[in-house]
Amino acid sequence: MIGLSHYLILSGLLFAIGLVGVIRRRNLLMLFFATEIMLNAANIAFAAASYYYNDLTGQMFAFFIIAVAASEVAVGLGLLIVLYKKFGTLDLDDLASMKG
Repeated sequence: MIGLSHYLILSGLLFAIGLVGVIRRRNLLMLFFATEIMLNAANIAFAAASYYYNDLTGQMFAFFIIAVAASEVAVGLGLLIVLYKKFGTLDLDDLASMKG
């Protein structure tokens, strides 16, 4: 039987994968993907704990995290399109260099 610890281990592994993606941060689009993976890991943990303790609070937190993630994607993709049109790249090293 799958218990709470299995879900929390899965959530921890997903969060670690997302954290590695954020730390590497080569491409701005991959940074957004890694952030989404981290938010989904938190959703899994909240939903699993909510189910295990028979309380809806964790599911409400997961719902709000989904709303925050959706708004982050909407704003972030708009900014990505503008940055790509202006600079022609999404590489963070190229975007961080000062041009005079």
